[in-house]
Amino acid sequence: MTLIKKKPTTFTQRFTTVSSFEELTTDRPYKPLTVALKSKGGRNCTGRVTMRYRGGGHKRRLRIIDFKRDKHDMQARVLTVEYDPNRSARIALVQYEDGEKRYIICPAGLETGTGVMSGDSTDIRIGNCTTLRRIPPGTPIHNIEIAKGKGGQIVRSAGGSAQIMAKDDNYAHVKLPSGEIRLIGIDRYATIGQIGNIDHESISLGKAGRSRWLGRRPKVRGVAMNPIDHPHGGGEGKSSGGRHPSTPWGKPTKGYKTRKKKKSSNKFIIKRGSKKE
Repeated sequence: MTLIKKKPTTFTQRFTTVSSFEELTTDRPYKPLTVALKSKGGRNCTGRVTMRYRGGGHKRRLRIIDFKRDKHDMQARVLTVEYDPNRSARIALVQYEDGEKRYIICPAGLETGTGVMSGDSTDIRIGNCTTLRRIPPGTPIHNIEIAKGKGGQIVRSAGGSAQIMAKDDNYAHVKLPSGEIRLIGIDRYATIGQIGNIDHESISLGKAGRSRWLGRRPKVRGVAMNPIDHPHGGGEGKSSGGRHPSTPWGKPTKGYKTRKKKKSSNKFIIKRGSKKE
């Protein structure tokens, strides 16, 4: 994938970059694997706003992705590489030997006509899915299971990949994209390769309108609000809050621990991650 830089015909265009979409092979999804997706505007099932500054945006259809890859020891062939409006990664439509079609996350280098397979007897090749027990250390992997049989839950966004650092009897030491090193059961499944659309993080939207197309509404600073709306609000002139940084509901935002003690996965974390590493 490459990025296209717009000609600076306007002030906005000067900073705009867009994806070339050169890896895509079709602009129409496989409709039986899509469902209607209603925009929730950041609201939960009771209608309460739980995620602020969400709403609007273009209408989307949800692509049903096979994160489990549970058709073992059956060859599948890649039919198309497609755009998915619901995620940063590209998706690939694969057809199995029995005729069934499924969507999978598309790793970098996976092209149409390529064969992919999942199971304990597969080769260590891009797009194949197997257990961590069989994957050599240092191999880039993605779509990693945490709970057995639940399907891939981590490392699913564009350009993401993890690596196995070491193995013992029951666990693999996996280094995640954040730099965190975590223990994951050696019988969990993962897919070989780095996820495609690697340049996604380098895209510059260029204007506020593109954020609105994505369903992102403008964010308002707490210090610009009234005291009833935010702890930082109010004051004469341009005040800077007058207290330690906090959420709209009064919880500290710097150094305040929010992880729950019950059912915590802290015991599986060997080293904390940091995006700056």
